Amino acid sequence: MILNGKPVDLDHLKILGLTNYGHFTSMRVDAGRVRGLSLHLDRLTADCRALFGVDLDQDEVRGYVRQVVDGCAEPTVARVTVFDPDLDLGHPAGAAHPQVLVTTRTVSSTPPPPLVLTARWYERDVPPVKHIGLFATMFHRRQAQLAGFDDVLFVDREGFICEGATWNLGLVAGDDIVWPQAPVLPGVTMALIKQVRAGHERRVNVTELDRYTAAFATNATVGVRSVIAVDATRWTGTIPLVEQIGREYSAIPGEPL
Repeated sequence: MILNGKPVDLDHLKILGLTNYGHFTSMRVDAGRVRGLSLHLDRLTADCRALFGVDLDQDEVRGYVRQVVDGCAEPTVARVTVFDPDLDLGHPAGAAHPQVLVTTRTVSSTPPPPLVLTARWYERDVPPVKHIGLFATMFHRRQAQLAGFDDVLFVDREGFICEGATWNLGLVAGDDIVWPQAPVLPGVTMALIKQVRAGHERRVNVTELDRYTAAFATNATVGVRSVIAVDATRWTGTIPLVEQIGREYSAIPGEPL
């Protein structure tokens, strides 16, 4: 864990817990390469402008991530968090000097099982920004797991699908992919899949899920993960298209750090 390329002073981290203001991206690093690295860096740059009104040096960020993962033989998730340790809770509009914190965690070598989901109403604050305000997201995920589900799928007040807790949802309609259209965080993995197999966007109500033949979740850590149920809607059997999407995503070359 480093802050601006140096060991972290714990006093600098207190602001994360006290104000919870900042943004991040999480990227999977395999042998020094990251799928969609440019998209991750562009996200960090755009979100830094949105939250702090300043630009971020992408080359510096790449260097910090490279510094942390250097020598890691196994796949690793590097999280880049951008925040201002000097942010004043009473006057957050003051001059901003965002800093770059890089942390890592290991990736399980065992493919995760298909997801069983429950739908809950929740719409993220400032959806296009991958901000660190995760309380509501984790609250709803926890409640879903306590009820026996793997995770939660968010819907708006009218029941239209938005996104998962930390992932985007794709639906299969015959040979086509449908991405539920809503104000959501546009995931890097979803963007990469769209480059290979575009599909199209459509507003999808949770009551319409039985019209689709399969569903899958996408995020940078696991790539493509099958969904076998959302509450009473269940899908059985192997769907070749979902497996093919997973292979196509895995075949996308990573960009070197």
